[in-house]
Amino acid sequence: QVQLVESGGGLVQPGGSLRLSCAASGRTLSSYTMGWFRQAPGKEREFVARIRWSGGSTVYVDAVKGRFTISRDLAKNTVYLQMNSLKPDDTAVYYCAASTRWSSYGYDYWGQGTPVTVSS
Repeated sequence: QVQLVESGGGLVQPGGSLRLSCAASGRTLSSYTMGWFRQAPGKEREFVARIRWSGGSTVYVDAVKGRFTISRDLAKNTVYLQMNSLKPDDTAVYYCAASTRWSSYGYDYWGQGTPVTVSS
């Protein structure tokens, strides 16, 4: 089992920044892919970014490229999502997830989510 706990969400003005954190515990994560997803009101959950725990390769959805950065701290067992130049369309509940596959789908473990609201 892998336990994931997100934090860092909140209210931010358009153009602002937030950094989300995802603290992971349980199994050794060296073979895992860590992903961030989001679900806006009335919409389906969508993939945002993923990172390979070992090696650090990353993939982003086009809508956040150049604005969001996913990273991980091996010593702290924590994954981050740095979000810059935020837009109202980024408003959603953001979820951290873990998978044994290098994929944007089919994740095995999920956190409880942290809400992000971008509004003036």
